[in-house]
Amino acid sequence: MAAARSGALRRARPGRHRASSADVQGPWEMALPLWALTFLGLVGPSVGLRPRKLNVFCSEMELNHLVVDEASGVVYVGAVNVLFQLSADLHLQQQAVTGPALDNKKCTPPIEASQCHEAVPTDNANQLLLLDLPGKRLVECGSLFKGICALRALSNISVLLFYEDGSGEKSFVASNDESVATVGLVSSTGPDGERVLFVGKGNGPHDNGIIVSTRLLDRAEGREAFEAYSDHTTFKAGYLSTNTQQFVAAFEDGPYVFFVFNQQDKHPARNRTLLARMCKDDPSYYSYVEMDLHCRDPSDPQGPAFGACLAASVATPGATGRVLYAVFSRDGRSSGGPGAGLCLFPLEEVHAKMEANRNACYTGTREASRDTFYKPFHGDIQCGGHLLGASKSFPCGSEHLPYPLGSRDGLTATAVLQRGGLNLTAVTVTAENGHTVAFLGTSDGRILKVYLAPDGTSEEYSSILVEINKRIKQDLVLSGDLSSLYAMTQDKVFRLPVQECLSYPTCAQCRDSQDPYCGWCVVEGRCTRRAECPRAEETNHWLWSRNKSCVTVTDAQPQNMSRRAQGEVQLTVSPLPALTEKDEVLCLFGESPPHPARVEGNAVICNSPSSIPSTPTGQDHVAVSIQLLFRRDDVFLTSHQYPFYDCREAMRLVENLPCISCASNRWTCQWDLRYHECREASPNPEEGIIRAHMEDNCPQFLNPSPLVIPMNHETDVIFQGKNLDTVKGSSLYVGSDLLKFEEPVTVQEPGTFFFRTPKLSHDANETLSLHLYVKSYGKNIDSKLQVTLYNCSFGRSDCSLCLAADPAYRCVWCRGQSRCVYGALCSNATSECPPPVITRIQPETGPLGGGIRVTILGSNLGIKADDVKRITVAGQNCAFEPERYSVSTRIVCVTEAAEMSSTGGIEVDVNGKLGHSPPSVQFTYQEPQPLSVEPRQGPQAGGTTLTISGTHLDTGSKEDVRVTLSGVPCEVTKFGVQLQCITGPQSTLGEVALEISYGGSRVSSPGVSFTFRENPVLRAFEPLRSFVSGGRSISVTGQGFSLIQKFAMVVIAEPLQSWRRRREAGPLQPTMVTGTEYVFYNDTRVVFLSPAVPEEPEAYNLTALIQMDGHRALLRTEASAFEYVADPTFENFTGGVKKQVNKLIHAQGTNLNKAMTLQEAEAFVGAERCIMKTLTETDLYCEPPEVQPPPKRRQKRDTTHNLPEFIVKFGSREWVLGRVEYDTRVSDVPLSLILPLVIVPMVVVIAVSVYCYWRKSQQAEREYEKIKSQLEGLEESVRDRCKKEFTDLMIEMEDQTNDVHEAGIPTLDYKTYTDRVFFLPSKDGDKDVMITGKLDIPESRRPVVEQALYQFSNLLNSKSFLINFIHTLESQREFSARAKVYFASLLTVALHGKLEYYTDIMRTLFLELMEQYVVAKNPKLMLRRSETVVERMLSNWMSICLYQYLKDSAGEPLYKLFKAIKHQVEKGPVDAVQKKAKYTLNDTGLLGDDVEYAPLTVSVIVQDEGVDAVPVKVLNCDTISQVKEKIIDQVYRTQPCSCWPKPDSVVLEWRPGSTAQILSDLDLTSQRDGRWKRINTLMHYNVRDGATLILSKVGVSQQPEDSQQDLPGERHALLEEENRVWHLVRPTDEVDEGKSKRGSMKEKERTKAITEIYLTRLLSVKGTLQQFVDNFFQSVLAPGHAVPPAVKYFFDFLDEQAEKHDIKDEDTIHIWKTNSLPLRFWVNILKNPHFIFDVHVHEVVDASLSVIAQTFMDACTRTEHKLSRDSPSNKLLYAKEISTYKKMVEDYYKGIRQMVQVSDQDMNTHLAEISRAHTDSLNTLVALHQLYQYTQKYYDEIINALEEDPAAQKMQLAFRLQQIAAALENKVTDL
Repeated sequence: MAAARSGALRRARPGRHRASSADVQGPWEMALPLWALTFLGLVGPSVGLRPRKLNVFCSEMELNHLVVDEASGVVYVGAVNVLFQLSADLHLQQQAVTGPALDNKKCTPPIEASQCHEAVPTDNANQLLLLDLPGKRLVECGSLFKGICALRALSNISVLLFYEDGSGEKSFVASNDESVATVGLVSSTGPDGERVLFVGKGNGPHDNGIIVSTRLLDRAEGREAFEAYSDHTTFKAGYLSTNTQQFVAAFEDGPYVFFVFNQQDKHPARNRTLLARMCKDDPSYYSYVEMDLHCRDPSDPQGPAFGACLAASVATPGATGRVLYAVFSRDGRSSGGPGAGLCLFPLEEVHAKMEANRNACYTGTREASRDTFYKPFHGDIQCGGHLLGASKSFPCGSEHLPYPLGSRDGLTATAVLQRGGLNLTAVTVTAENGHTVAFLGTSDGRILKVYLAPDGTSEEYSSILVEINKRIKQDLVLSGDLSSLYAMTQDKVFRLPVQECLSYPTCAQCRDSQDPYCGWCVVEGRCTRRAECPRAEETNHWLWSRNKSCVTVTDAQPQNMSRRAQGEVQLTVSPLPALTEKDEVLCLFGESPPHPARVEGNAVICNSPSSIPSTPTGQDHVAVSIQLLFRRDDVFLTSHQYPFYDCREAMRLVENLPCISCASNRWTCQWDLRYHECREASPNPEEGIIRAHMEDNCPQFLNPSPLVIPMNHETDVIFQGKNLDTVKGSSLYVGSDLLKFEEPVTVQEPGTFFFRTPKLSHDANETLSLHLYVKSYGKNIDSKLQVTLYNCSFGRSDCSLCLAADPAYRCVWCRGQSRCVYGALCSNATSECPPPVITRIQPETGPLGGGIRVTILGSNLGIKADDVKRITVAGQNCAFEPERYSVSTRIVCVTEAAEMSSTGGIEVDVNGKLGHSPPSVQFTYQEPQPLSVEPRQGPQAGGTTLTISGTHLDTGSKEDVRVTLSGVPCEVTKFGVQLQCITGPQSTLGEVALEISYGGSRVSSPGVSFTFRENPVLRAFEPLRSFVSGGRSISVTGQGFSLIQKFAMVVIAEPLQSWRRRREAGPLQPTMVTGTEYVFYNDTRVVFLSPAVPEEPEAYNLTALIQMDGHRALLRTEASAFEYVADPTFENFTGGVKKQVNKLIHAQGTNLNKAMTLQEAEAFVGAERCIMKTLTETDLYCEPPEVQPPPKRRQKRDTTHNLPEFIVKFGSREWVLGRVEYDTRVSDVPLSLILPLVIVPMVVVIAVSVYCYWRKSQQAEREYEKIKSQLEGLEESVRDRCKKEFTDLMIEMEDQTNDVHEAGIPTLDYKTYTDRVFFLPSKDGDKDVMITGKLDIPESRRPVVEQALYQFSNLLNSKSFLINFIHTLESQREFSARAKVYFASLLTVALHGKLEYYTDIMRTLFLELMEQYVVAKNPKLMLRRSETVVERMLSNWMSICLYQYLKDSAGEPLYKLFKAIKHQVEKGPVDAVQKKAKYTLNDTGLLGDDVEYAPLTVSVIVQDEGVDAVPVKVLNCDTISQVKEKIIDQVYRTQPCSCWPKPDSVVLEWRPGSTAQILSDLDLTSQRDGRWKRINTLMHYNVRDGATLILSKVGVSQQPEDSQQDLPGERHALLEEENRVWHLVRPTDEVDEGKSKRGSMKEKERTKAITEIYLTRLLSVKGTLQQFVDNFFQSVLAPGHAVPPAVKYFFDFLDEQAEKHDIKDEDTIHIWKTNSLPLRFWVNILKNPHFIFDVHVHEVVDASLSVIAQTFMDACTRTEHKLSRDSPSNKLLYAKEISTYKKMVEDYYKGIRQMVQVSDQDMNTHLAEISRAHTDSLNTLVALHQLYQYTQKYYDEIINALEEDPAAQKMQLAFRLQQIAAALENKVTDL
């Protein structure tokens, strides 16, 4: 099991998938894609009583499956390469990485690169995600490794309970093809049966062919988990077919398990939806039976059924039993077009049908069954021949019965709901109070809420936009309490409430929502679910929304009341809830205080109000609101508008009709004839009263004659009167307020009256309607006299118009006056009109083909259309169009074709009178000729404006021209000498002819064509977001932009339904914003300025598009979509003024860099620019002008406002944060005096300095040349010697190289390498717990501690926690530099499994570090040491990333260099005590004296190992230990150094004759001189050349008693005790005091003489080793070699940051690169070869390596080292080569810069590969435990930091750490 888990972890590729969960006000920020996404989430506070949150979880990887634990509410999400464990409100709790890993669909796991050469890093799509609640575990299967599965702990999915990839084909469960669906069900085989997994899957190209299988979940009878339950519990496809089945769902019902799947049959080719059933406890699948499901379209019952099933769900809607709900799709090829439907299949019917089918097969005839039944996955089946009742006797089938059984006779249902134009992609159904509700996901990103009525109908009552145009995935799951719905799109999970009843504040809104969850809770006055209404069971207390009722007042008695009356109003209320004595109802009538109401039956009685508002003007009543309230909490019950009428106002309602207005209204008002007033009706009216609704009895005047009156003519008008008993005829006057006249009325006879109008005139209109009043003694009597005043002259300028007037007006054409007048005003009227007059025509030209309309304008063109007899235009007939004729002024006709071009006049025949056009009005027939078009090409989508040139193109008018391209109209927008039109979309590409027709006749246009090209393609854009105020430059790259004439950036803002708030401004409106500002660069690049969009971007779904003529392209790539974010906020300066003394100006705010960069942001001090220096999320720094600039807007009075303003400009928006005050103190000394006093001395000082420097440099140059010539002389003198030495060394190294080829370079394994690099330098060295890997934890606590450490690991994977953790530690004073180094190394091991994440953390910390150095203006110092955690993290990162490169490329030259130095050193004497050698590169390690020595070759026999004697080269001056080392080196050279015996553990014997001599460093024979004792050498023992020595382990050989003290163990004791031993040279500072002064002088002279000698020796060694040094430098610095991706990636990062911070100094960048790679990594490896090789590095070799390392360091610096006599000898040694090496470094850096960029994705892939390959070998748990020690040490500080960080608060990081602390430290916590 442990192996399985480690195997899984090994292949996991962590760190790549960050996920976030957030509650953010409003909908998706367009991160998210249209959001991106980076989107975070949405919250919409409801308009109701309580805000409701919509939670969202975002993943960077595609999501596949979702399940919910109903008991705990935990949500589990399976995605590509990762699993998420989320809380009910979608906060991330745990995540487990599942991929990518090395795989190939053809290969069988476990994947070994050597066995599977095609294996590449492959994503792991989640194929199956199921809960096993009794086992408290999660079943998950992926597409990797042939679809193997794992079991994980439900409480923490990162804990693997079972995972095995080596079991072979029997453990392959899911499909390894991501496009092939896998479904499953976890259940028991019976009531007490085993837990098993039922699986159905399609068959991908590389699948194992298994379609249906039953798998174990626990080990049983020798079978592992996920193996088949028995040998028979699988169905394989019987013929080779790929992906014929696509499974949709699996569910259980009683003892059965069901599968729903689509099957693509080949013969005949069709899609079938099948429902399969089998018994759970059926190990042999005898019970398998399947049948077709059909879903018919209700609009076309006889037509083809819907096609494939896309989703299915089982629910129990009520008492009717369980039902299968399935959504089916219809593709666009069918007759009805694309669409979808929802069908219901009751499981009772399903079982009945399946049993009927079984029975029919078992007992029917073979012939009858042949067409109906078949054998699934195989072919034909043999039915018939079985006894009746076989199906009942064997409910789960039997071996003797036909199985598996398939039937084409299935169930057919009619869709209860259908939708056209989109697909339904998900379904889940639930019941609320017995009402069935379905939630359906759609392909365009919506959730449809549908009520399924008991009668089989359905109604969609709501639709939620989840994420626009993003398909809702099939897993649509309800929470355990059924209150929430979890929906999933490609990369987001949403938690949606199933109802939002509380958001409906009124009963009407609640009722109109039609939400079956909702009803109006009457006594609480709110919209709730039934369960939330306390008295819902009582009658009419909870009014269900779908009953469409609210408590309303249906009647009032009395129905109205006079405002002058008082009384009670009885209101009939329906439905009135059942009330108790405690339910006191109050009446709130108008403005009166509330008073208790009486309730009688269903009536509520209220008292009328004491005060009533005044009646509004123009009305006869005022409506007063009656509100009924419950006294408890003043809950509103219902309201009613009750009218109070005012009779005095009623008489004024209709002008001139006071009595009728009073008596005819709906109130009970009566007219008092005596007092001429309107009053309330009395019960017993007296005489002289016109009662209510008796308006016909009112005195009134009516029927005027004539009804029309001419202007300017006195006319007699007769009218009638009735009911005039109370009116005196002599007192009557008629008049008009409008025309201000009043005339007396004469009585002609009783009831008939007459008056004469004055001459009335009104010039504004032809007619004027007059309502005449009649007054008697100044009071209006009802008058219905309405006449029309008319004017004959108005608008009738000619004879025809005059005679065409209405005959009732009696207008005549008066010849004498030449005008139209009333007949009585003219003495010589005529009925004959003059001939027609033509004044102009439109148009004046036409095509030869005719067919265009000509409009002829003039006068006397007839009185009616029939008057027009004939029209000719330029001699050609012109067909008259009567419907366009206008009396006298306009004739329209259509021209006929002409044979040739001509010009002529127009002739009109009107009733025999001819009218001719004057010479100036002529019509021309001409032929238009298009010659060319510009542009010649455009996009296929159209929208291109074409300019057509030619001759006579302005023929006719714009309406007559039609331009087409291949039949598609080109809309003409401009008509003239040139034509302009806009192309439409074309279906095909290529060149098409331009066709132009005038008046329907096509004109010739040979050679004029236009070419449609492919629409432009948008490939990328940056930046990815903009502030809502817009104005940001968005660079769009793609192809084909040069085709486009006009670009625009369009943003469509759709309000999100989920965005609910109290909005005073009303609901949000959809808008479309178009930004037309752009700069076109070339065919591949256009830069737009983002347009401003509405504020609150989270309230809208914002879609950004680029409009390119007629083509629209979404501003979206596969990775991201363009999004808008809210504008930043800035804090104004305190007091409005910022003091400024020529330093940086600091502005603070929030979200400053969310959609803005340092390069784009602008700031101004007054009218001048403030140079931007830094921009972070909360801070902005800029450098102001040195001298105070003037303000932009100068104020005259206020001196403060004459200070310059500080303005920040982001895109289109500006913020004025205050004003800037400069330090304006100026010296009193005038500038004219200051300048000479300062400049003259400065010039003198500079001149003197330059001269001195020149002299000094000249001297230094001479010195340098002298030394250089001396060195060259010395080199020349030793060159010959070097050649000999080098030749010898090369011969020796040839042997070494052979050894290397034979045994290989002893490169350490990855773990040992990292242990040594990270932890060997620590204070404990190789005893460090990280190297030993031993945790000091009691065995009893180990599981708890390990579990807590895994949780701590998860916590470290939270970026917020880790950054806070590191910052907190670094801020502690006692957290030393050594501790930082150790901490960083622990962190590297702990996060090794997620190196992408580790890199991300390192980058983040680096950016902070860089910011510090840049702000402090000393960037060169960065990376100089490892004083911060991040600097050590970089060292470790480089070590990790360059291991393979070191192993494959640079290792060999380094190893050869090490071996060459070792060999060269050992060729000459080495002082064992002083650690000095004759041959070395280090002057301090040089052996000063000339020591006499001779080389020997001894034969060595290793005792008890039976090998031949080995020749070993030694020196006669070597100590015995040195000899042992050389022997061991030679004898064991083919074995790793770590396996060699220690020199102390072996004994060396020499047998010169019959005696055996044991050789020791110190024994009784050692030479003594006072307190000094000399170490024994071979010369001491007189061992000669060719001698044979025997090497044996301690204790093997019997040693003589007198030599017991010579045991190797005692030698060290002697050394320590005496401390006065020497080997080759007695130390000079230890010379005995008795030495004479002369001797001392001699010693000094000798020491002085050494200088020249040792320099030649150093040069000799240097020359000998030169080739090896060069080889190593070339392997590391030659750009020709493959540069590790990490180096390129990090160097690019440094270049990018330098550019971002505007660092132009190449030295700085060079220093950064040098400090990050050569000095940080290569020098470390060069000085410590044992970090990478299994070797022992002697101090003498180490000294020479240090010199080469120093040379390497010097080569990487840019500063010139001037050499002098005092320079260190190692610098002098390589003085000549250093310039070559420097150029190599420069070329190396330059070469890297020119390499192809390493993308983040490539780098992450590389890092993931390292993680996968090596993480398992590291002591990760130990590292976590050690890291926790720091948490423990600084616990309070870390907790405080986490509690102060908002992001950490949101993720409850402090709480999680406290839990871990409690577990690790065995505390009882109160958390």
